[in-house]
Amino acid sequence: MGLSAKTNLRVRYAETDKMGIVYHANYIVWFEVGRSALFRELNLPYTEFEKQGLGLAVIDANCRYRKPAQYDDEITIVTEIISMSARSITFSYRIIREKTLLAEGKTVHVFVNKEGKLTNVKSYEIWQDLQPIIEQQGHLQKNL
Repeated sequence: MGLSAKTNLRVRYAETDKMGIVYHANYIVWFEVGRSALFRELNLPYTEFEKQGLGLAVIDANCRYRKPAQYDDEITIVTEIISMSARSITFSYRIIREKTLLAEGKTVHVFVNKEGKLTNVKSYEIWQDLQPIIEQQGHLQKNL
């Protein structure tokens, strides 16, 4: 297990369909909740990336639904950085209710500049904060 964070939340009524089951797109929203929490735990809230003119564009997202979440369930989002390079970062996610795996997924993001063009995160000040964290966990890819 690499860099990870756990985020707890309770399923809101607005996140469910007429049958009381969580609408499938909300899992992707929960992935974002988990990513944001992980960055905050690293003392690197997403606002710090934005202040430097850096963004993270999603280029791939997938989710495998195992069991349905329902209104008022208490769930845990487990988010993990599984790889990172100077141009991209990949996260994995698990949505769990008690000990039951409800869904799992992955997102791949590329670093982009203010104009939305692919960029190298090493040319930004935030790299000084990211590099030691990633190296400590053994996630820094050799192609940096």
